[in-house]
Amino acid sequence: MIECEGLVKIYKSDDLEVVALQGLNLHVRVGEMMAIIGNSGSGKSTLLNILGGLDRPSAGQVRVGPWDLLKITDDQLVEYKRDTVGFIWQNNARNLLPYLTALENVEMPMMLSSKLDRAYAKQLLDWVGLKERMHNKLHQLSGGEQQRVAIAISLSNRPKLLLADEPTGSVDTRTSDLIMDIFRRLNKEIGITIVIVTHDLSLAGKVDRVVAIRDGLTSTEFIKRNPNLDAEGGESINLQHGGIQDAHEEYVVVDRVGRLQIPKAYLTALQITDKASMEFDGEKIIISTPKSLEG
Repeated sequence: MIECEGLVKIYKSDDLEVVALQGLNLHVRVGEMMAIIGNSGSGKSTLLNILGGLDRPSAGQVRVGPWDLLKITDDQLVEYKRDTVGFIWQNNARNLLPYLTALENVEMPMMLSSKLDRAYAKQLLDWVGLKERMHNKLHQLSGGEQQRVAIAISLSNRPKLLLADEPTGSVDTRTSDLIMDIFRRLNKEIGITIVIVTHDLSLAGKVDRVVAIRDGLTSTEFIKRNPNLDAEGGESINLQHGGIQDAHEEYVVVDRVGRLQIPKAYLTALQITDKASMEFDGEKIIISTPKSLEG
C-alpha cells in the first residue's frame, strides 16, 4: 500500500532551511495496521501529511497504491484525497462541522463527491457505536463521541488507507481503548490499511508492527513474534530503556545502501559519540568503542 524510498522533505523560508525527512524508507503492506512513533520533531507528522496528500515531498520516492505522490498533479491530488485516503486528527474540530448532526457530518464528504449513501452513513455510525446518537448535534456529544464521528467521516468515501495522527491524544484511557477496538475491527472486517502516528507507547503496543522515526529517518522496527496474538493484553514498548516486552521483537532498519541507525541508548551505554569500531566474526557484526579512544 505504501512505498517510501529515500523520501526527503525540506521546508524553506527566506533565510532558513529545515530538513524534516532525510531519506526515509518505509513499506506498509495492504491490510496492515501499524504505528509510527518518534519524539517531537522527528518527522512523523511530516510523513503523515505527505501520505495524506496535505504536503508535497521534496525528493525521493513515495507511492500509495497506484499513486506516485512525487509526480501527482493538483487535479489528481484532489481525487486521491477524496477517494484513496481518510484522515483523522487529534483535534477533531478539523474533521467536524459543529452546526450539523453526526449523520449530516458523515454524509457531507459523500455529497461533495456526489456519492450520497445514507444507509452506509448510518452503518458507519453504527460501527463506531453511535447508532442512538446519529441525530445529535456536536455540542450534545462528548469529546470521545465526537472523535468516533470523526472516524466515521474518514471512512465515508470508502478509502483504501486510513491515517490517524494522535487519534487518542485528547480522550481518556477508556475511550482510547474503545477507539483502538474500532480500528482493529475495521481493519479485520473491511481490510482497510491503518497507519497510526502516536507518542503513546502503550497504544503502539496494540498493533502488530511499530516503526520508530528519529531525525527524519526510520531507525527501529518492533514486530510481534506471534501476529495472531490478541493485542488486548496491554503490551507496551519501553524505548527509553532500549528494551521491549516479550510480545515484540526489535529490529534495526537497514536501507538499500547498508546504512542503519543504532538506538541512541546503545550508543550512550558504550560512550560512542562520532566513531565506532566494527568487526565481522563470520556470524555477527560487533560494534564497539574504538580501542584508541577508550579511557
